[in-house]
Amino acid sequence: MTLQLSRVRDWGLLILCNLIWASQYSMVKIVQEQMGPVFATFFPVTLATLLLIPIVRRETKLGNAAPVLKGDVKKFIIIGICGQIPAQLFITWGVGLSLASIPSLLALTLPVFTALMAYFILGERMTPLRWISFALALGGAIECSGINWGELSIGNLRFFFGSVLVLGGILGSCFFNVYSKKLLERYSPLQIILYSYYTTVACMLPVTLYSEPQGFLHLAHFSLRVWIGLIELALFVYFLSMVIFLYVLTRLDVTQAALSNYLLPFFGLLLAALLLHEKLTKFMIIGGILVLASTLVVTVYEESLGGAPKKADLGG
Repeated sequence: MTLQLSRVRDWGLLILCNLIWASQYSMVKIVQEQMGPVFATFFPVTLATLLLIPIVRRETKLGNAAPVLKGDVKKFIIIGICGQIPAQLFITWGVGLSLASIPSLLALTLPVFTALMAYFILGERMTPLRWISFALALGGAIECSGINWGELSIGNLRFFFGSVLVLGGILGSCFFNVYSKKLLERYSPLQIILYSYYTTVACMLPVTLYSEPQGFLHLAHFSLRVWIGLIELALFVYFLSMVIFLYVLTRLDVTQAALSNYLLPFFGLLLAALLLHEKLTKFMIIGGILVLASTLVVTVYEESLGGAPKKADLGG
């Protein structure tokens, strides 16, 4: 009975995490009512970094965090620049140009693009089924954008560009997850998040000061609605959800926990409808079906045929 209650609690926490992650799409839309995408990314990530610092320091004092090797500094810079910055900035920027519903649907491409990243970075084989799923995911992403190729205009090109940015953000997230596997052999998950945030803040500070300095000047004039969005992003999306998720991973397999990510589209679309009054279009429905099909191909169907492929022979 105790074990069952523990599992119920863990899955309840995972559901909470996915609800928090799904809220990011609506929150970044709200905060951009009074600021640009660069400041809307930099400010909450900086707050989350400040919250993580004492936790990682405590880990270090307790002997649960390894000291950073000089040779690994470059790796943390890489996952910050190629992973965290695209994952946070591109999604924020893309949602500002399109709809909060778009990343909710495109989030289903995560398993597909993670498999593609694993092929290039970890040397895992890319099977014909995975290439098919990649093509379906790409087609679904284009369809979700709703662009009418026969009647191109500035308006729908802007919408399409927003969808491309969101997809770039998802690719950044996949890169972060795959590349971090090597670092997890030595460092705790919270260390990896914090040190990648260091790179993110360091790189984005001069960009923010140059491109959107008015964000700092207008802090006292942001509306309550915008401040709630900023606090939700910093405290819940970039900080609390990560701590909860890693806490649950101490008792559940990564594969088990990953299954909860299928709740993201549901929560994302629900919050977009409730907070922003967005509606699904026929393009989004068709695109979402294609994206879901691609995910099923690379997960359920491939596993039924014999599981994930082994690593390719990279030579040497």
